Amino acid sequence: MRIAVIDGQGGGIGKHITERIRKGLGPEVEIIALGTNSAATALMLRAGANEGATGENAVVQTVAEVDVITGPISILVANSMLGEVTPGMAVAIGGSKALKLLLPIGRSRIEIVGVQSEPLPHLVEKLVLLLKELKPKKEL
Repeated sequence: MRIAVIDGQGGGIGKHITERIRKGLGPEVEIIALGTNSAATALMLRAGANEGATGENAVVQTVAEVDVITGPISILVANSMLGEVTPGMAVAIGGSKALKLLLPIGRSRIEIVGVQSEPLPHLVEKLVLLLKELKPKKEL
């Protein structure tokens, strides 16, 4: 399973997601860190991503080749993260055939009705549980 973790600004959300996926799903899962800036990419790489890339072209090209995309919901919103998410990134992420498991957090002026506010660690634990359900079982 190839999982793209997308984050920007300080990269703290992506770091937390990457650490928990690596711990919860093990080394056989490929994690690709996609940062809107180099600091975010570097933080996710230090957290256990297999590889990483930065910027619009990296995001646009890579989201077409992964099984799952995860990050804050603001990665679907053009000009969010103080302008770091470009319109091209938002279109590519939204149009990717990959499953999108997004966390309902961010400062993009989006409220999802019916979703209860929870701390980041709780949301990431739910994300890891969903990924475990999707992960193909090893054949004996």
